[in-house]
Amino acid sequence: MSDGVLVLNAGSSSIKFALYQECADGGLAPQVHGQVEGLRSTAQLHIDTGGGDQVTEMPPGSDHESALQAVLDAVDRHLGGIEIRGVGHRIVHGGREHHAPAVIDEALLEALRELEPLAPLHQPHNLAAVAALMRTAPELPQVACFDTAFHRTQPAVAQRFALPREYEQRGVLRYGFHGLSYEYIAERLPAYDERAAAGRTVVAHLGSGASMCALHGGRSVATTMGFTALDGLPMGQRCGNLDPGVVLHLMRQEGLSADEIEALLYRRSGLLGVSGLSADMQVLLESDAPEAAEAVALFCYRAVREIGGLAAALGGLDALVFTAGIGEHAPTVRARILGALEWLGLRLDPQANSAGGPRITTADSPVSAWVVPTDEERIIAGHTEALLRG
Repeated sequence: MSDGVLVLNAGSSSIKFALYQECADGGLAPQVHGQVEGLRSTAQLHIDTGGGDQVTEMPPGSDHESALQAVLDAVDRHLGGIEIRGVGHRIVHGGREHHAPAVIDEALLEALRELEPLAPLHQPHNLAAVAALMRTAPELPQVACFDTAFHRTQPAVAQRFALPREYEQRGVLRYGFHGLSYEYIAERLPAYDERAAAGRTVVAHLGSGASMCALHGGRSVATTMGFTALDGLPMGQRCGNLDPGVVLHLMRQEGLSADEIEALLYRRSGLLGVSGLSADMQVLLESDAPEAAEAVALFCYRAVREIGGLAAALGGLDALVFTAGIGEHAPTVRARILGALEWLGLRLDPQANSAGGPRITTADSPVSAWVVPTDEERIIAGHTEALLRG
């Protein structure tokens, strides 16, 4: 019997999971991954042990607790020779106090629940899985890995809003997100470009949620997201950067309540809101609708502006890395962004870009650009295993 670590990323209607086996050399080998989708409606369990996706229908209306039990049972059926030593969770918001992974107990769970208003699309569901597993398998240690923790290395000026200091003391700061993804890229970057890893790199995590991070020597010095996961780039359904006066206008002139504004900014904006068609970048790229083209153009324009700002924060740029769904799989978007950044020293190699890289700039480009697939699950597994070993 060998030991393993289970990684969970729970959302409102789905739970993604992966099981890693601890190796004799101290490393971790992925064994199985999958997800439960359609929670509280027509739920299905998808599991892939390397031989293709296997689908199991679950009872209608299945919740997080029944889904987690189904995941544990499925893992045991397919890999009965691995004993799960602990479970690592992606927890989106760690607030001011949590700068590193932590074993979850009731006190920590309650503290993290207080942060739910800062990440309403993610935090409640992350924590629902933790609480459900406490009931379903109370003997299993659980570890929280925070998306905000990686950015705590930023200087105070990068974390501060121009508000009265009393609000900063109450936790109103620029936290930043997608930290687990940036941590993975920072670890992998030396294998691609040692100069970039030691120097000044902007990482563009472009997916349904999108942000960017300025790395200096592999440490976060600035990022586009702030107090919540709404700030910065337009996303699939989220608005990105927005004049706060717009919120006041929506309240006073349009009569929207706080809940209605939250739904508007988190679920009806971004690519979906501008296009009126879809939150999926690939759908928009394939569409002939002018609104779809406008949504793509806005996304790329905002990306170029944010890269320019992060390069300024770094005092120059050695490399640009694209990652996540759009970053890894949309060469058209990468080409548009790089085409607008030639002034910064980025010279696109069209053939390499179409092929997916990894390097997508010419050999003589003063600044290199790369496509590096991210793997947040591996980072969570590594943190969980290390913490459980003490």
